[in-house]
Amino acid sequence: MNKFDFKKVMEWLGFILRCPICGFRYNLDNTKIIESEQDEAYNEAHILIHSDCNKCKSSVMFNVEIKGLEIFSVGMITDLTSADSARFRNAKPIKPDEVINIHKALKRFNGDFIRAFTEK
Repeated sequence: MNKFDFKKVMEWLGFILRCPICGFRYNLDNTKIIESEQDEAYNEAHILIHSDCNKCKSSVMFNVEIKGLEIFSVGMITDLTSADSARFRNAKPIKPDEVINIHKALKRFNGDFIRAFTEK
């Protein structure tokens, strides 16, 4: 599998998939590959694609798995831009302790944002 094949997968997605919000067909000009991996030995590939709808401006990310002649795709609506998607892909995972600390802080929070952002 080569880069030309990834472009063909994107063209295929653009041809058959429509925006889940407004039903408009996706445009390849607003579609970017965020991540791609391939294993030529097993004839398998993985592609993470971000696309923006030309009509309603919503964004969708597609995870595409290619296994031989079979193609599997799962899409999800997102508020991330393609640049956000690429940036967060390289971010470190959130640790469980960080989630617990935020939860504790939110339990103590009284709703006063002005005070929260002006305290040192």
